[in-house]
Amino acid sequence: MLDTFEDLPIRDDMQTVAFYNLENLFDLNEDRHTNDNDFLPTSVKKWTPKRYKNKLRKLGFAISNIGRKETGKQPAIVGLCEVENAKVIEDLIASKHLENCNYKYVHYNSLDERGIDVALLYDATAFKVTHSETFTIQLTNVDGFPDYTRDILLVSGLLDGELVHVIVNHWSSRREGEKETEFKRMASSAKVGEIITTLRLDNENAKIIVIGDFNDDPHSHSIKQLVNGFNLFNPMETLRSYSRGSSYHRRQWNLFDQVLISTNFFKTSDKLFEYYTANIFDEDFLKLFNGKFKGSPFRTYIGKKYQGGYSDHFPVYAVFKK
Repeated sequence: MLDTFEDLPIRDDMQTVAFYNLENLFDLNEDRHTNDNDFLPTSVKKWTPKRYKNKLRKLGFAISNIGRKETGKQPAIVGLCEVENAKVIEDLIASKHLENCNYKYVHYNSLDERGIDVALLYDATAFKVTHSETFTIQLTNVDGFPDYTRDILLVSGLLDGELVHVIVNHWSSRREGEKETEFKRMASSAKVGEIITTLRLDNENAKIIVIGDFNDDPHSHSIKQLVNGFNLFNPMETLRSYSRGSSYHRRQWNLFDQVLISTNFFKTSDKLFEYYTANIFDEDFLKLFNGKFKGSPFRTYIGKKYQGGYSDHFPVYAVFKK
């Protein structure tokens, strides 16, 4: 698999922007500020140094190959979610398949109840960060107390010299039911809309990429609200089918992981990036190869049972061309 990718010519006029839910990337240390009790060497899941290093190596292999078929190189920008802290990102960058990729990162600790955050990896030879900040979603539970979730991360920077703004998301899950939790994702959607509005007040032609695990599909109200209300294009709308998605739950594919772009990525110019293509990175090595769930994501754990895989999500990506 890797050999076929490495044989491809490098395209200097192309860059990949990707997103990957890393499925509980926790380190080995107990942290009283995070809900990491399942991910310790002494826990029921037996999260050992060997298993941790194996996951880092596999995730690094996957990340290094996203978009490589189109561009011949690793992605310039990768949004991440389900990372415990800065240490796991540093360990990921130092892993076998990423150590020579010039990756740096942007990460802020959030108040998420599970202790997981979003972050941004970027190839420092292709992307120069000029600004970053986080935005908190104000939510309350049924008892009126604060309900903490992941912050939204905004990173602005120069992608091969062109200013782009990347908004990284991991919206509230559907664990208590799709309808019961929809208001949380609508609140996150509204916050992204506020961020876009602010960016456009500063520059009406701001080029914006919204990436994340939205826990909603392209047709969901929270996503449609963004696309229709803020002049975005969602290339993921045509990718989801009954037999394909980025995650698989209760015998159904979902495309919760998406890349949305501002429509000015369609304006042609020899000097500026324009949208080229988008896809789900669901190569065979990321899939279960047998059993009743054949073809679904090869996970690290199923419940408490160790599988030794990558993640319960496939990465998604968009390619931009000058």
